[in-house]
Amino acid sequence: MTTSCGHVLVTGGGRGLGAAIVRAVVAAGFDVSFTVRSATAEAEALIAELSAAAPDRKVAVERLDLSDRAAVESFAGTLADMPAFAGFVHNAGQSYDALAMMLDQAKAEAAMQVNFWSFTRLVGALTRPMMRAKTGRIVAIGSITALQANQGNAAYAASKAALLAYVRTLAIETARNGVTVNYVAPGFIDTAMMAPYEKYRAQMEGQIPARRFARPDEIAALVAFLLSPAAAYLTGAVLPIDGGLSAAIGVHR
Repeated sequence: MTTSCGHVLVTGGGRGLGAAIVRAVVAAGFDVSFTVRSATAEAEALIAELSAAAPDRKVAVERLDLSDRAAVESFAGTLADMPAFAGFVHNAGQSYDALAMMLDQAKAEAAMQVNFWSFTRLVGALTRPMMRAKTGRIVAIGSITALQANQGNAAYAASKAALLAYVRTLAIETARNGVTVNYVAPGFIDTAMMAPYEKYRAQMEGQIPARRFARPDEIAALVAFLLSPAAAYLTGAVLPIDGGLSAAIGVHR
């Protein structure tokens, strides 16, 4: 049996980008626990797949609804009693589309709870043991909407912008203790979440300099690098991975 590189927690790991991240992190030599809210069948299939592909790695799923504050609090309490994790990837996210002047506050607060507040609570439980161990990797999956305005994304973008500000502050507070904290800002990713926009896909891809959506494994590969020893001096970074979308002016002749 090969020695594990350590234990990594991934939120929202049952499907889509989260599942790709779990696969990449396991392939990089880590044991992984990942949370799901409703994707239990997908999670069981993923564990079976990884048990066959990487029998030396431990992969486990935790049922957790990040919109439930009490459940998050309880889970954070269990994390605080565990040995230091090698890494934490906050991938879980909740979208909410509405024009800025027409926000439904309850729906906006629900997105903020999943995208931001659940992260702050879980990372609070995980960071202190990492700092005592003098090593740790924290990766937040944000969005380019935190960097560039997109019509109809006010609440979602605000939650991801809050996440960005928190990540950069946490990075400078933990750097001397060997903990890195970085923010990955994907653009459009080819997952089931984009299904409602399928009829606009060609138009959307035409505005991306790379002329395509990202594959989940491309985002996951960046996450795996940020968890690696090679990324030990990279902290407080904002890493757009969007095919050049955020670099473009966006007005075409």
